[in-house]
Amino acid sequence: MIRVLIADDQALVRAGLAALLGSEDDIEVVAVAENGTEALALAREHVPDVACLDIRMPGRDGIEVARELSARGEGDEIPVLILTTFDLDDYVFSALEAGASGFLLKDAEPDVIVAAVRQVAAGQGTIDQTLTRRILREFVQRRQLQPVTARRADDLLTTREREILLLLAQGMSNDEIAASLVVEVSTVKSHLARMLPKIGVRSRLQAVVWAYQNRIVAVPDDASS
Repeated sequence: MIRVLIADDQALVRAGLAALLGSEDDIEVVAVAENGTEALALAREHVPDVACLDIRMPGRDGIEVARELSARGEGDEIPVLILTTFDLDDYVFSALEAGASGFLLKDAEPDVIVAAVRQVAAGQGTIDQTLTRRILREFVQRRQLQPVTARRADDLLTTREREILLLLAQGMSNDEIAASLVVEVSTVKSHLARMLPKIGVRSRLQAVVWAYQNRIVAVPDDASS
């Protein structure tokens, strides 16, 4: 069962998300908050598997909450899915830098939101498809590179881990990566579990951003704006 915390300052949105997610057999909404301060308190009390946060909330906003939940300590982080009406680049950048595992617009289809919660709970980050290439391009251009070069990455990662990272950057799922490399899905998961701590990230999405930041892969030239 995936235990979810919802935080949004709009009652209608809170109720709608709670009804949507609570109707799924494998998801339980364990807490609902109307602001960031309440969200942090409820997160400490319930320790959910996923925190679904709005960005603009009274008191502490979703970015601040995401930063705290992602910095609880190794093994104690609470994965964050940002759900917002705003697709401004700076919000997405800030959410990623705060450690959020996913970013989705609230007007996404209900099944997309449900799938995103499952993905984040499973450690598979997600970002709205209409934003992905634009955000990755801007993230690379506007944010300072982390102090790990592609050459240094060769020292950090095994050949197989690097192959998996490149396939992740193509948007492949664990099943697709396993099929491409002709290995078991469990093998892919094991490599991911070892790789993520090596590069200092907590999710697949953050691993992909890390790969773009460090020029290990390049955003396609035909990326949409």
